[in-house]
Formats: sequence, structure tokens, C-alpha cells
Amino acid sequence: MLSQASAYFQSLQSRLVSALESADGGRFVSEEWTGKLGRGLGATIENSAVFERCGVNFSRVSAAQLPKAATARHPELAGCEFSAAGVSLVAHPRNPKCPTAHMNARFFQAGNSWWFGGGMDLTPHYGYDEDCVHFHRACKAALDPFGGEYYPRFKAACDEYFWIPHRGEARGVGGIFYDDFCERDFAFSFALARAAADAFIPAYVPIARRRCGESFGAREREHQLWRRGRYVEFNLVCDRGTLFGLQSGGRAESILMSLPPLASWRNNWSPPVDGEEAEFSEKYLRPRDWLGLEKR
Repeated sequence: MLSQASAYFQSLQSRLVSALESADGGRFVSEEWTGKLGRGLGATIENSAVFERCGVNFSRVSAAQLPKAATARHPELAGCEFSAAGVSLVAHPRNPKCPTAHMNARFFQAGNSWWFGGGMDLTPHYGYDEDCVHFHRACKAALDPFGGEYYPRFKAACDEYFWIPHRGEARGVGGIFYDDFCERDFAFSFALARAAADAFIPAYVPIARRRCGESFGAREREHQLWRRGRYVEFNLVCDRGTLFGLQSGGRAESILMSLPPLASWRNNWSPPVDGEEAEFSEKYLRPRDWLGLEKR
């Protein structure tokens, strides 16, 4: 099972890099690495036409026991050896009108247990309803062949997970998120995980192409850096994946690739009240039914 998942994740990384290079026009720099837990391949592009930083990482690791970030949810597996493989992606565009995006897919084996996890979410700094609808529509289309219950379930899980409790707001406009997924059998679970991950390219790349040429100035840049600060807060304070990677002794450069190259924090600062920035949090950083499914 691990070998099958690992082979898929390596192929997925290659396809993601190719699609993002096509949107950007630049080239990713790849770096193979080996460590005490395993091996991986990092691919990063920085200061390019579209992306200020974008990374797509593959890893395959194993260790004598699961770290605390995993056993908190699986206490029955405390002390068990584990193996895992996965791909993670974070894109931080240069243009404030172009949203940040995240995607990851992973497979775990521990003891006699196995499961998949992953998802994708969109974090705009300026809101465009059509982009949010497009992203969620792609998520739903990927999951619907497996059953109509999966998109609403994974969408709700995403809204719950990517919440910044100390700010009382969402990280972005959500998407889909799933964890501990091992339903029916391996073939079904693996097929669903592949479909969810494969949906990232059609979900995000058209948005990046559409927004990367929008005009912006110092005001928009200031707002972007402020919103990026909230992104950093979530990743360092709340994200289980970050904690798992650091606690397990993973490669720090790969784990912290998700952070933007620039962000800002200003004491008691808030957006100007005379523009679209002022209403952004209330309109876009609350869980919302982007596809109107609840009205039907």
C-alpha cells in the first residue's frame, strides 16, 4: 500500500510542478534530500512572474514511533512504528489579488492501521465570489463520483480545521479537508484521495491565471502582508501537520516551506474603512455555502 501511494505522490508532484510552471513561465528548482527518517524531493520557485514563493514537496519517511501530534488523535497507536508518504503544496503569489493556495495528500501506516488524509483550501486577500465558487465547484466535482455526502462532509471539516481561534476568523474561504480516511477498502480510499488531489490543478490554476495580471499598489500590498501574518499564525500555532513534521524530526526547510517570504504584524492595525478591505473579513472569513447547496 505504501509503495502504491508513494508512486502516485511522486507522479502528482511532477504534474503539479508542470502545471504551475506553465502558469508562471518560470522554472522550479528541485532538491533531493535524505535524513534519518527517510527521503524526499523539494521543488521551489521564488520571485518569479506569478509566485513570490511556491513549493511542492514529496516525502517518504518512517520512524520507531508516532509523534505526539499524531498519537493525540490515535492514542491506541502510541509507541507504534509508522511509515508515511505524501505531497504538500503552498503557493504564495506576488499579486495581492491572486489568492494563496494550499494542498496536501498523505498516506500513513502504523501498527495494523492505515489511513489517508489531505485536502486543499483557498486563502484570498481580496475577495472574488467567482473564484470561491470555481474552487469549491472543482472540489465537489472531484468527490461526487464517490458519493454525494463527501463534499459537504469534507467542506465542513475544512471550515472547522482552518479556523484561527485566537482571531475568531477563518484562514480563508475553505475547500475540503479529510483525515483518518480508511472507508470501505484501500482501493476505494486511495481512489478518492487521488481524485481529491488531482482536482487541485483545475481548481486553482485558472484562478491564478485570471488574477496574476490584476493591477495593485502599495495599499493592496500592505493588506496582503497583513493577511499573510494571519496565515503564518495559523501554520505555526494551529496546524497539526507543522507540529507533526517538527516533532518527528522532519526536514525543517520542507516543513516551513508553507510560510510566505514576507508578512507583517502591526500593533492594533486594521484595514482602512473606506474600501473593500474593511468588509473582507466579515464576507470572506466566515464559513459560507459557496455553492448554494443549503438552499436546495
